[in-house]
Amino acid sequence: MNSISLAQIEQYAFEKKEFVLADDALNKVSRSFNFLTDFSKDKIIYGINTGFGPMAQYRIETDQLNSLQYNLIRSHSSGIGKPLNEVYARSVMLARLNAFLQANSGISTGVIKQLVLFINNGIVPEIFEHGSVGASGDLVQLSHLGLNLIGEGHVYENGIRRKTAEVLAEHGITPLKMELRDGLGLINGTSCMTGIAAINIIYAKRLVQWAIAASSMLNEVIEAFDDSFSEELNAVKHHRGQKYVAKEMREFVKGSGMIRNREELFKDDTALQRKEFERKIQEYYSIRCVPQIIGPIVDTIKYAQEIIEDELNSTNDNPIVNPEENNVFHGGNFHGDYISLEMDKVKIVLTKLSMLMERQLNFLMNSKLNGKFPPFLNAGTWGLNFGFQGIQFTATSTTAENQALSNSVYVHSIPNNNDNQDIVSMGTNSAVLAKQVLENSYQVMAIHIMAICQAVDLLEPDEKERLSVNAISVYNQIRRKAKFVKEDIPQSESIAAVYEYIKETPFTL
Repeated sequence: MNSISLAQIEQYAFEKKEFVLADDALNKVSRSFNFLTDFSKDKIIYGINTGFGPMAQYRIETDQLNSLQYNLIRSHSSGIGKPLNEVYARSVMLARLNAFLQANSGISTGVIKQLVLFINNGIVPEIFEHGSVGASGDLVQLSHLGLNLIGEGHVYENGIRRKTAEVLAEHGITPLKMELRDGLGLINGTSCMTGIAAINIIYAKRLVQWAIAASSMLNEVIEAFDDSFSEELNAVKHHRGQKYVAKEMREFVKGSGMIRNREELFKDDTALQRKEFERKIQEYYSIRCVPQIIGPIVDTIKYAQEIIEDELNSTNDNPIVNPEENNVFHGGNFHGDYISLEMDKVKIVLTKLSMLMERQLNFLMNSKLNGKFPPFLNAGTWGLNFGFQGIQFTATSTTAENQALSNSVYVHSIPNNNDNQDIVSMGTNSAVLAKQVLENSYQVMAIHIMAICQAVDLLEPDEKERLSVNAISVYNQIRRKAKFVKEDIPQSESIAAVYEYIKETPFTL
């Protein structure tokens, strides 16, 4: 069986690596197709010589079988909303292609070849966000993919929307001629939700690393104690995510002269004589509990990746063609509950991540909390200038939107299709909403990391020199996109520039 990982999805979707078929890939697909062709000649097989869904009770005459597949694609090309961008659309194609390469779908080799041509020629299908209920597959979105493969509808090339027929003609690509059950095979699967979910996870993992970096950097600028992310403290809890975050924080601040050791406080004779200590003995939760808060986010995303990779390498349509057993099995592998549940969980943890960043930002904004920086990190004239006051509103309102979007979609099934689809997954809705929460979280992160860099510029010169190498590296990266704020100027373009940078630039130590 063909196997693909999230790392490979990243190469094909982001880096546009050429997709090369294995030598025997088409042979396996052809064997499945030929078996189904022979097997269905004297039998009733769903989607080949029957109608679809509630109309499966109606037999289709032999001379109408080919028209049936085209009618299915055209009638279900009814999506609406924003089209998926190139990265997400390429991922959807890769997900569908890899499902077919399992050779259990009975589709023709022409479908495989056409998908590869689209991927390798940079032809982006027009797939809309809205349409799927996530069972019987992503019927609507994958119909739009099928519509493009047969040379109809619109595609994107170099970011420009064009008629598919014109683009294919320019590339010398012949529209796909569907055979047997190609139409049903194309649309009857979970590849849209899975393709979106795969890119969501790639971006989510990047965001987590930036969140760990920002949290570590914040610990430095406020001169926090080191024991909250120490190996000894975190070793007594058994969660791998928590230990990972603590380790990453220790690596980030290595060499920093700003992080305080708890031993200093234990040995401070002057402090021991005081009735009230000048500095906080423990930091606020948003600073002290970073491993415990980001840890479960790491673990949730890791498990979601395992589920998505399982789905990517599964056959997720109906019926399943099995030449080895000399049979065709009807069932529900198109049901998207696995992806739906994981995307709900991912958007919840991403919302919590945005809440953590917003609270850390608020700590920097409030001089009464941090006891070190001017209100709103205002480097100008208090009262006349406003610093980061306006920027905080954006972070807070965007975090609030995430909280509203975090309600579960997995448990919001609505029966449809004459109650044939009486319980569905809404998996693509869940993946699309997780995508929105992800984008919102990156916006909050952009604002927060800009604020941390503003705080760095407000440090005393000797303090700035004591920052870790990693903190200086992050500072320099962000300063190439957003400048120190003293006079009041619009910040939208700077936020957008930082947002785009951190989203497309994985942070590594």
